[in-house]
Amino acid sequence: MTAQDQIARLAITLDDVKPPVRRRIEVPLSIRLDRLHRVFQIVMGWEDYHLYEFRIGRDIRYGIPDPDWDFPGSSPRSAKQTTLASLLAQTRNKAFKYVYDFGDDWQHTVKLEALTAPEPRTIYPRLLAAKGRCPPEDVGGPWGYAEYLQAMADPTHERHAEMVAWRGPDFDPDAVDEAAIQRRLNRLAPRRKAGATS
Repeated sequence: MTAQDQIARLAITLDDVKPPVRRRIEVPLSIRLDRLHRVFQIVMGWEDYHLYEFRIGRDIRYGIPDPDWDFPGSSPRSAKQTTLASLLAQTRNKAFKYVYDFGDDWQHTVKLEALTAPEPRTIYPRLLAAKGRCPPEDVGGPWGYAEYLQAMADPTHERHAEMVAWRGPDFDPDAVDEAAIQRRLNRLAPRRKAGATS
């Protein structure tokens, strides 16, 4: 088995939020970072209309380059031209950050748990486990999310009616529909199943 054939098991934690929001997934080690971004959007529950970056420390960043930025090094390297294998090769502890929405600054800690062989007749990417619902888009980052949850839980809160009008009355921070996540991932996956011959 070559490195190109390996499957990476990743643990994703949304930083600084309670209750915790965590996902465990498996993806091909050879996946491009722009495609891994799509996987993260689906498994976390984001709506994919903000910018993103994969980061190692402060200096190594992959995302959507901005050709109009004049300052050298200020624009990230292209996520379309980098794979998860290449990103992990640059880490010390097999962990990196995924940042989504630079205004709300949602930071995710991503850790490689294992590299495995693909299972026959298994479609990748694959969701292994999910805990906690994704915060609503544009809620104001971890601080705004905490305030949102307080307002939703207390009908006497000064912003309760505003938050209900904004996102509806039925937000459960613990509810995760794993079957729906996997269905969306299956639509994203290549047609050919791992281990199949063509």
